[in-house]
Order: sequence, then C-alpha cells, then structure tokens
Amino acid sequence: MSRRTLVTLVVPAAAVLSRAASSAATYGIGVPGKPWGASEKVEWHSSRHVVRSYHEEVVDKLEPLRDQFELINYGALSIDPDRYPLWAAKTRSWKAGKPCVLITGGVHGYETSGVQGALRFLQTSAAAYSNTFNILVAPCVSPWGYETIQRWNAQAVDPNRSFNPEGEVVAGRSFNPEAATEESSALIALLDTMGVRDWCCHIDLHETTDTDETEFRPAKAARDGDDYTPGIIPDGFYLVANVEDPRTEWHRAIIERVRGVTHIAPPDENGLIIGEPVVQEGVIVIPAPSSIGLCAGVTNAGYATTTEVYPDSPTANADQCNEAQVAVIEAALDFITTELELRPVECASDAS
Repeated sequence: MSRRTLVTLVVPAAAVLSRAASSAATYGIGVPGKPWGASEKVEWHSSRHVVRSYHEEVVDKLEPLRDQFELINYGALSIDPDRYPLWAAKTRSWKAGKPCVLITGGVHGYETSGVQGALRFLQTSAAAYSNTFNILVAPCVSPWGYETIQRWNAQAVDPNRSFNPEGEVVAGRSFNPEAATEESSALIALLDTMGVRDWCCHIDLHETTDTDETEFRPAKAARDGDDYTPGIIPDGFYLVANVEDPRTEWHRAIIERVRGVTHIAPPDENGLIIGEPVVQEGVIVIPAPSSIGLCAGVTNAGYATTTEVYPDSPTANADQCNEAQVAVIEAALDFITTELELRPVECASDAS
C-alpha cells in the first residue's frame, strides 16, 4: 500500500484553505472554546487507528545495518513497550575529537520522509561520512505517531514542542512549548549518555503536509480551546533556521543541493512561509528552537536546522521526498567539512 493511500484527508494544496475554513467551527471533539480535559483526550486517542507497521517499516530496516552501526535501544513507549521500542544508530568509528552530528526523524510520526530519509541516509552514505564525523541517528522518535500517522503522541501532546517544557509561552505565537513527553525525555536521556560536550550539527527531518490544515491545526485549536484560523500550505521544500544564528551560507548550500531533487517553496503573497519571515530563498526563521521546545534545539549545535518537505505536491513523490532529506544531510556535512578545514572552532555554538 502506498503512503498516499494511508494518509487520509489529503487534498490538493489549492483546496486546503477553503476546505479548512468550512470546517473551522468545530473539530468534533470537546466544546468549542473550551480546552480539552482528560475525557476529551481519551476520546481523541480512541478515535486514532494503526494504519502501518513501525516494526516492518522502521525496526526491520535497522537490523541489516547492525554490522555497520551500533544499534542502541534507548527506551520504549509505555503505551506498548514491545510494540514501540526506541532505536538509534551510532557509527562504530566513533572517536573523541571528531565533530559530532545528530540526525533525528519522525519527531512528528506522520511525517514519513523524515523517518525514511533518515533510514536511507544510514543505508547509503552515513558510513562514508563516519570517516569525518561521529554520527548518531534516531530515525523515528515517535513510533506511535508513525503507526497512526499522527502529529501528536498518544497523550495528545506535540513531541516537537516538548523538548523544553519550561520555555516561555507567548499568547498567539505559532511556536510554544508543551509538556514533556516520553519521546523527548528518552532522546534527551540518550544524549546525556553520549558524553558529548559540544555537538557540531543537528538536522531534524520533517514534512509540511496538507493534513496540517485539514486535521492537525484544527485539532490543536480544539484541544487548546482556541479559534481556528486557516493557513496556507507552501508548495515545496523549505528550511527552518534559528533567528539568533541563521547560518546563511550553510542553509544556502543545502537549498542548492535540494533544488536538484525537488522544488523550493516560494513565499506567499505577504512574503511569508507558514506565517513566518523568509530570510533567503527557501529559509524561514523562528525563535531559538531551544526556547520553544523544538527538537532542533535539543543540542548546542551551531549548525542546526529543521527540514520541511512537501509530499503532497503534484510534482513530487515519496522517493523524491526521501532523497531530499538525504540531500540535506549530505549537503550540510559537505559544507561543514570545508568549513572545518578553515575555521574548526566555529563548528560548535558558544553554549556548553
């Protein structure tokens, strides 16, 4: 069964705005204008269904890589520990003194190419890059979300807002921290065991899909008791940079590499992408990821970004989306390799 068959509620991007507007009055769970309580979250959870296999599509693909990488079982989700073990792959040539790289996928489980792109990188070029870098890959941070094709975890919390629950909440802002999750806590615990003081690079692999407007943003508005204002899904690939450290040339190099695989998202009529400012072609900036609970801020890496592939474009397919994620990683590491030869101290951020 194809990925598009599994993902329901997908409509062409041009139709998303009108369809979302017609369904904005209510999500169907809870009382409009009132945040969900425990009963509404149970109702939401009971309405989710498994539609694909985490073991078949993720775990089984890791096993053949065991000779090349150290496979680390760094935890499991309490909802079903046997079904949802958490796995990471670490290069066997890990050595003190090499720059350390973290690749994460599936923080939002429904974003398929983040998971499959991370796996494809392991299957193809990761071993070659391990000659220069220590590499740790967590290909599917949210396995329950992967199986059910959900942005949230089983407790109706967004894992990609849960890496800093103590961050500042700003009313009306698109990006605000949420409660800690098992998914984020397990990854943080894994990183704590690595003994890495300064990470060089972290690439967090994501997608922006039409279901963001037909399902997930309406669900969030209902959960939080907010009004839902429809948005516009950008048609194409883009990157999300830290406004405090945008690494302009690095992001430009990544965009140029991805352009050979899939198209780059243009800004909307207001010069924005998903409501955020575009600072260069295909790159938006947001508050420091660490301050708002994003996975991209889980390390102190100076070179850090979030990818956003658009799998629902009529001019892209699943394979292109996976290849775009690999292209990002390779372009990012190629650029850093050159930079390290010139200015190695700039690889890590000032944080310790």
